[in-house]
Amino acid sequence: MIQRPLWLEKIRQGWSRRPVVWLSGVRRAGKTTLARMFPDAVYMNCDLPSVARALADPELFLAGHRPGAVIVFDEVHRLPDPSLLLKIAADEYPQLKILATGSSTLAATGKFRDSLTGRKALVHLCPVLWEECGHPFGVADLDRRLLHGGLPEALLAESKSPALFAEWIDSFFARDILELFSIRNRQGFLSLFRLLLRWSGGPIDYGRLATSAELSRPTVKSYLEALEVAHAAHLLRPFRGGGSGEIVSRPKCYAFDTGFVAHEKGWSRIREDDRGLLWEHLVLDALRARFASENIFYWRDKAGRELDFVVRGNDNRADIFECKINPGELKPAAANEFRRRYPLGRNHVIAPLCPAPYAMRRGGLEFTVCGLENLGTAA
Repeated sequence: MIQRPLWLEKIRQGWSRRPVVWLSGVRRAGKTTLARMFPDAVYMNCDLPSVARALADPELFLAGHRPGAVIVFDEVHRLPDPSLLLKIAADEYPQLKILATGSSTLAATGKFRDSLTGRKALVHLCPVLWEECGHPFGVADLDRRLLHGGLPEALLAESKSPALFAEWIDSFFARDILELFSIRNRQGFLSLFRLLLRWSGGPIDYGRLATSAELSRPTVKSYLEALEVAHAAHLLRPFRGGGSGEIVSRPKCYAFDTGFVAHEKGWSRIREDDRGLLWEHLVLDALRARFASENIFYWRDKAGRELDFVVRGNDNRADIFECKINPGELKPAAANEFRRRYPLGRNHVIAPLCPAPYAMRRGGLEFTVCGLENLGTAA
């Protein structure tokens, strides 16, 4: 079993603020396994008819548990009225700790007539992070994580199974997209999804996507919104501070998992030229695990200078995160231009094989070079 202490702590922090924690993440990301890591938790699999019957009277069920008890409602959206159950739990039994899981956000299903505003804390479970893969790290370990991806079943398998990826995509459409969004154009939707996997990490071109997937531009935007809500894609917006000459309106799209990107590209091994792009995906996951997604951007100006990630902080601070397999290959031109415009913030180079953080100077700027396992102390 892969230990995931970061996520357990995020759930505990959520309970310190709200009685209900909504744990979302793509199918098979490990939500059920994570939920079962809480000792003595009352686990309710809401896929089961017997559980639905037991929860038909929420007050009667909730009243039967001692204060401080942890109750897990796994796949809670399968219930006829999940929002009523969670609303009653939050309002009438705040002494309980409720963990509700689902593959997408609350907004994805019409069953949630109440968004539980002020009653819930949100935790988005990413695929297994690089720093969760264990020590020691090496190039072979990195290539395995990039090729297999971060879904625990695929990551722990002895060899990469194309059938596993194909089966997941079928299940994802049937159980999440069709059921939650009522999208019935399976061929068109999956064609778009596969294009996004192949082009992951690049800027969105709605016209090109519409032509290649044989869909209209409004349909592409609608399907892409569904993929975002279901956590299968993430749109990374450009950072803009009001200066001239910046790209301000064209987001990048990152697929949720490197294994699916490699699968759709037809890669059976990771070539040296492939590592950089896929490493960006792992760094983005780590940043989203630590910072609010709405505060994470990329930056590019019209002269073509680009930074991988920028995290917006308080007091006009903006921290730079450049992703490099080899930190020595860093070119400082983009960072220099960015710091000319936005001088406040720290500069980081994130590398996979960096056992301890160290300082490096390039182009008059100081960078902290660190691995993802040290990101919490370096950021």
